[in-house]
Amino acid sequence: MLLIDCPHCGPRDENEFHYGGQAGIAYPTDETTDAEWAAYVFVRDNPKGWFHERWFHVHGCRTWFDIERHTVTHEIRQSGAHESRRTGTHEIRKAR
Repeated sequence: MLLIDCPHCGPRDENEFHYGGQAGIAYPTDETTDAEWAAYVFVRDNPKGWFHERWFHVHGCRTWFDIERHTVTHEIRQSGAHESRRTGTHEIRKAR
């Protein structure tokens, strides 16, 4: 069981969160080929070691934030809130 440190609510059990996938993935442009779109949807890094992830605090403050988690030990090294907004076809993340 993971203990995730929400930047707004403090340490909480992982059951309160929803995993959002790899952090830092840019939304593709309108001029995307089928192969590029498939890569965006299905291809993600799967490292053995530190990995940047997005999490959503479903049963709490309902905030998206990024953490860095070690995929072998499940240690969480850092946590921070992020505000996401869309401009055109690209997603821009701005740290608070």
